[in-house]
Order: sequence, then C-alpha cells, then structure tokens
Amino acid sequence: MRTAIKPAEGRLGIVMPGLGAVATTFIAGVQAIRTNRALPIGSLSQMGNIRLGKRTENRCPRIRDFVPLADLDDLVFGGWDVYDVDVHASARNAGVLDPAMLASIGPALEAIRPMKAVFDETYVPNLDARHVKQAATKMDLAEAVVEDLRRFRRENDCARMVMVWCASTEKYTKASEVHETLDAFERGLRNSHPAIAPSMIYAYAAISEGIPFVNGAPNLTCDIPALIELAAQTDTPIGGKDFKTGQTLMKTIIAPGLQARALGIRGWFSSNILGNRDGLVLDHPDNFRTKEVSKLSVLRDILRPDLSPELYGELYHKVCINYYPPHGDNKESWDNIDIFGWLGYPMQIKINFLCRDSILAAPVVLDLALFSDLAKRAGMSGIQEWLSFYFKSPQTLPGLRPEHDIFKQLIKLQNTLRHMMGEDLITHLGLDYYQELVEAL
Repeated sequence: MRTAIKPAEGRLGIVMPGLGAVATTFIAGVQAIRTNRALPIGSLSQMGNIRLGKRTENRCPRIRDFVPLADLDDLVFGGWDVYDVDVHASARNAGVLDPAMLASIGPALEAIRPMKAVFDETYVPNLDARHVKQAATKMDLAEAVVEDLRRFRRENDCARMVMVWCASTEKYTKASEVHETLDAFERGLRNSHPAIAPSMIYAYAAISEGIPFVNGAPNLTCDIPALIELAAQTDTPIGGKDFKTGQTLMKTIIAPGLQARALGIRGWFSSNILGNRDGLVLDHPDNFRTKEVSKLSVLRDILRPDLSPELYGELYHKVCINYYPPHGDNKESWDNIDIFGWLGYPMQIKINFLCRDSILAAPVVLDLALFSDLAKRAGMSGIQEWLSFYFKSPQTLPGLRPEHDIFKQLIKLQNTLRHMMGEDLITHLGLDYYQELVEAL
C-alpha cells in the first residue's frame, strides 16, 4: 500500500551550521546545476535509478522521477558560521571549485551571509571563532537559534525546512545523565551544563520546530535519548552521523567483498592527510578521538569477529589523520590491508585514494536534505536508519547494531522508497523466474 506523502509544494529551506568547504561546495554546486552549468554527479537522488518489479519488466526510473522530491529550483540556503564571510568568499577561500565557475554564479552566492554561530571553544579548540552568539544560558542560545529559523522561514517564504550539520567535529563526548531524558536536557540547557555541545543546541532548536535534523559529523549530537524523545514528540525525522566520503567509503565497499568471500584480514592500516578547516580541527587530539571512534567502528561491524574469529579475531585496525595544509581540501588516504586466503597464505591490498573531500560530501548533503524532507512529508519521524547509506557511523535505536555494508544499506534505502510508493520490495531471490519456466514446460 502506498504511503500518504504530502506534495513537495513551495520552497524548501536548507540551513546548515557551518558554511565552510562542504556547505559552500554544496550550495555553489546546486546553483551551477540549476543554471545548466553542471550535472549533479554523485547524487543518488538525482542521478540514480531504481528497479521496480521484475527484471523482465525493465522498469528502472530515475529516483527523482519515482518519488516526490523537492525540485532543485525550490531550494533556498542559509546557515551559521563562526566567520562573517558570504558564501562566495567562503567558497573562494576553501579553494575547492574553479574560480571561473564560482565567478559565473557569484551574485547568488554573495547574497547568502552566515548568521552568528553557537560556539564553545572547549568543543573545538583549534578554531579562532569571531562571529558568535552571546547569551546568558545555553537555553537562551537555543531560543536564539529558534528565532533564526523562524526569521529565515519568513524572509525566504519557506513551506518547509531541514537542517544539516556541516560544521566541525566536536571533541569526543559520551552520553551522560543530562542526555538521558528531555526534562534533564532542558534543565541542563537552563543551567548551561558543560556536557551539552553546540551541535546539540542546534539539534534541539530544529527538532523543537519540527524541522528534520541530519548530523554530518561524528559528534554525539542527536544520538541521545533526550533528543530522540523530542523527535517523537514533534514527529521529526533525525539521522546521522558523519558523512561517508573518502577512506571510509572505500572500506564499506571493499570490506564486504572480502567478508563475502570468507577471506581473512590480519591488519588494516589507514592514514590520511588533509589540509582544510576539517583537518585543522582534527589536529587536536580531543577532536581526532571523535573521528577515530567513528572510523574504527566500521570494520568491526562489517566483519563481525565474534562470528568469524578464525578470519577476523586478531584484526589490527589503525587509523591516522594528519593535518597537511598544502593539500587543502584534497584529501589523500593510504590503506595497507594484510589479508590471507586458502590454507592461510598471506596477500596484500594497497589503496591510494586521492579524493576531494567536499566534492564527495556535497551530493551527500543534497540527498540527505531531500530525503529527510521526503520522510517528514511521509510522516516518518525519529531515527531514519534507511539513510545509513550516507553515514560512517549510522544512528540506530539503542542496542541495535548498525549496518555498515554499503550494498545492504543501498538495498534498505531503495526498499524504503519502494515501500513509500506502494511497489513490491525486491529481495533479489530470483527463483520465481525459473519456477515460471518449469511450469511453462
């Protein structure tokens, strides 16, 4: 049965804490696409196809033609940043996109200026923040963000909004008593509890307003009982965490293949160099720890050493991230994978991935914004596990093991879309074709 989905009428406001390299690459890219200067390559929602029905039916529409997504021409952008620089200047500073292309869409980008950010230097010590909100309590900061959201909605005539965290990785934080219930969390906001991070303040403001919130960093943020409770009260989709872009994207592609062939792995050494603002932030050990936990969990959950101790029980997994300014936004990763096969004979895989971090992240931001808005219009509230495809460390219900295998994540995403639209789910069993042949004979 088809899910009742409200139409995507009117403007969709996409607001982002952090108007740095990722957010400006995303905004500039959408502007280039809708003025026919480029194609939305890397966006599953725009370029991906989805199979419907049996293979013999040959029905494979583009996803954007299958589900009622917001049109790119209906998107409007805004956000917050710790530096008072318009999106055009920020994109130039990031050095991701070609200056000539940026110049061709300059006026549209210059019109977007950041609102003052919620910032706490104890969570991001390596940034020299200059454009920040001042308030007596963290609840006052949350209320200021709510007012920002309402003003943005009015001024841009938005029918709907979504918030996507594109700001820096915060220091490593574990859930504590203040995060356990909504009452405790709101009390903590009023008392400016030190365990409430800036990202949690943004998430609280968005979810309070019924605005879908997506976490693109490995921060704890909305992965706490208090905000899950609030999302249930306001019927708001939430999801995260940490955009799956470079090295971890490769891991979720390669590790399932090795595991599927029952090949053993003795060690997986991963090293990265990155020179953008993200690299600067991660140069602090407290912030690196947050990213490290996110990246280390992937192999363990794909390979399940508890189920196959002979193959993965002694796996040594090491992750290093090094700040290297000359590379800018061009991230480079090296992976050395020590594997073993038949009779225990050793082999190696070497990967040198020279990627562009924000180029990989921008289409992820677009898809998450569009799919989160779709979920809201379809009445799907709370944790959106079907969007795990886009995250390094997918948020799930407490006690539920996340699925990291990118191929299984894609099946989950596509089957969710089929379910929404009343199409048969596809299991890829395929026996029915051959049973029909036998019956015909």
